Amino acid sequence: MKLALSLSIILLLSCNVYAQVTISGKITDEKSNPVPFATVYVKNTTLGTSANSEGEYSLQIKPGQYEVLFKAVGYRQESRKLDIKTNHVANVTLTTENYQLKDVTILSGEDPAYSIIRKAIKKRKTYLNEVKAYTAEVYIKGLQRLLAAPKRFLGRDIDQIGRNIGLDSNRQGIVYLSESESKYSYQYPNNVHEEMISSKVSGRNRAFSFNRVSDMAVNFYENLQNWEGLSNRPLVSPIAESAMLYYNYKLLGESTENGEIIYKIRVTPKRDYDPCFRGTIYILKDSWRIYGLDLYVTKKANINFVDTVKVNQQFFPVSNKAWMTSSVKFDFVGGLFGFKFGGYYIAIYKNYDLSPTFDKKEFAEVLRITKQVNKKDSAYWSTERPIPLTDEEKKDYVFKAKLAEKHESKPYIDSVDKAYNKFKFGNLIFGGVNTRDRVKKEYYHFDPILGSLLFNTVEGVAIDYGASYTKMIDTVNNKYLRLGAKVRYGFADRLFDGSVNASIPVNTFRLNINAGSDVVDLNNHIPISTEVNSLYSLLGRNNYEKLYHNDFANVAFSGRITGGWQASAGLGWADRKWLPNASSYSLFHPSGHEYTSNNPFTPTLDVPLFPENQSFKFTFRTTYDFSDKYETYPNGRRYLPSPYPTIGFNYTKGIKGVLGSDVDYDLVSADITKSNIKMGMYGSTSFYLGIGKFLNSTSLYYPDYKQFSGNEVFAYQSGISSFLLLDYYRFSTYTQYFEGHLEHNFSGFILNKLPLIRKLKLQEIVDVNYLTTPNLKNYAEVGVGLQYLGFRLMYGRSYNSGSNIHSAFRLGFAF
Repeated sequence: MKLALSLSIILLLSCNVYAQVTISGKITDEKSNPVPFATVYVKNTTLGTSANSEGEYSLQIKPGQYEVLFKAVGYRQESRKLDIKTNHVANVTLTTENYQLKDVTILSGEDPAYSIIRKAIKKRKTYLNEVKAYTAEVYIKGLQRLLAAPKRFLGRDIDQIGRNIGLDSNRQGIVYLSESESKYSYQYPNNVHEEMISSKVSGRNRAFSFNRVSDMAVNFYENLQNWEGLSNRPLVSPIAESAMLYYNYKLLGESTENGEIIYKIRVTPKRDYDPCFRGTIYILKDSWRIYGLDLYVTKKANINFVDTVKVNQQFFPVSNKAWMTSSVKFDFVGGLFGFKFGGYYIAIYKNYDLSPTFDKKEFAEVLRITKQVNKKDSAYWSTERPIPLTDEEKKDYVFKAKLAEKHESKPYIDSVDKAYNKFKFGNLIFGGVNTRDRVKKEYYHFDPILGSLLFNTVEGVAIDYGASYTKMIDTVNNKYLRLGAKVRYGFADRLFDGSVNASIPVNTFRLNINAGSDVVDLNNHIPISTEVNSLYSLLGRNNYEKLYHNDFANVAFSGRITGGWQASAGLGWADRKWLPNASSYSLFHPSGHEYTSNNPFTPTLDVPLFPENQSFKFTFRTTYDFSDKYETYPNGRRYLPSPYPTIGFNYTKGIKGVLGSDVDYDLVSADITKSNIKMGMYGSTSFYLGIGKFLNSTSLYYPDYKQFSGNEVFAYQSGISSFLLLDYYRFSTYTQYFEGHLEHNFSGFILNKLPLIRKLKLQEIVDVNYLTTPNLKNYAEVGVGLQYLGFRLMYGRSYNSGSNIHSAFRLGFAF
């Protein structure tokens, strides 16, 4: 009894200590209009929140006496001293701030804003490195809204789709609404760790929010703002070291707040096409730090996907010296194909700790999302949510929760799958047939017939038809079993081939098995696709692809050893047979164009390139990228791209005598590569270097040679280790080689002054390739061109020991 009573007393005392009360209300202007997303925070603390789009706010706090500050861009800050014992309503009216231009000294006709900005630039590095480490709790809310849409799009009824997702009769409404809470940790210079505490997505009961603190983090003390995806070029901060070259400044006035003078300065780009912001920035006098900013960037700066993006960032003092972000908000609007959309993401920071203690291993995990984060109920969110929901948002949550419950039910899933699985003759011919059973998590695919037809001079018209089966066998770790099979028949050579393959998850590794027979490219890089070769053959009598027959059985084991270390090993047996041409058919016969033999070294004679032979070989490859950073999701880890180059090592051993093998060789090679190395305003660079040597070449055949990714046609698949103009087959080697590739994307830096280049968002590409082998000394290529999205038009010239060999235009596909 005493024990029970004691526990009851302790529980009551604990409840009293941690009891929370609510300060809430509405923030309006002098005309009683709501002030959306005004900032609310408690003075001398890091507790704060933001109003919603209707000016309503709510702040959870312990009972006590506080001074609460209310502020918004363009308004005078208001203060309320409150003695809070129970829930309290405090409605606040903000008056428009009057920024006055007082007597200032103008030097040589220069606006006084320039002097203020120079002082801010001088202090930039101080504030950039002011805080070496911190933790904070961050709430993020995201909302995306469809503003307009056509009634039909690509044959689909948008009205019907809109009704299913809660849009109104005008096809307008919320299409994405989410909230999340995270614990965010930072350590200088670039270590971050984010743990998502809770997540809520409207209409997706089992989903996790896309909200990430790292995606919301902006620091205008950095010279450049890298908004990848949104902008091909980094955006210049208004207080960057080189900002005076990019911006015009105008002092709009000054005001006093909390005893400090705040300068309001308008910033505009010197040139419309520069990657710069527009808007206002607020600078504190004497300390010359950023007090707040309200900036935007438009299509004039060559941004992608949207028309305008606005960023509003507010700061508050966390210590006597340090000011930290209190809130940051992104607004966006855009349109495409008759659809217009808009929305925002807002992040509220609180409970900063500027003296945290970290475990060194903590920052290997950049993000952590556990299975429990989306299990919080509405009672939890009504207490923890710092920004009140609007009536529209409340209705969206309720309506889409019911919709999600329906969509996750077995009868509904079965009905949708039944409609999805309905046979359509057009799919069989053009797109392929796909069927699924999402309850059993099984998926089937059958290739389209048209895409399976091909032509080459070895087989004539041929069909290469495949099907696959996929089943999720581990829902916890998102692991799939994949099985496949295909058949191939050439109507000219009358060869029938077939093969099967399987990919099986084994713990954190994969076991891959394939066996059968096939007609395959002599170059194991497969530098030209069957579709492209078919077109060149039928239309122009250019049979670039050279083939051989291969009976095979392979087994390989691959996976991540630890961190940035990955490896694969495999065994393979093959019976290889060279094939002659069996067809000379073409739709057209251009003058001077004749088919060549299937031996690239004797184009006029169809003599065997190699005798029929068997091979048994062991292959091993390992790579390391010097990084162990990863993200943890409920279904496993995802390792992040490394900021460092990746090094690779390969070893292939041809083993004679095993299963009749005729080969005996040893090939070792190494490579180092890195893509998308940021070069600031000058774009990005990628490179690949590879070197290899046959330590033993006692017995090997052409398919065992080291091959290269050459190109001889107008349209090609571009890649960092690909050549623009190199012959597909003639320069393969069985001795040694060195190849180097360098590609630079200027991202509009050179030609962005031209209106057409700017409008189309074209990017300048320079591509330099080099190869040396015993039979090809000092081969080099230089290509220049323009890229749009994943397409690039290049003009290249090739050289051999300084002499020009060839020049041509190329259309590359960089995806």
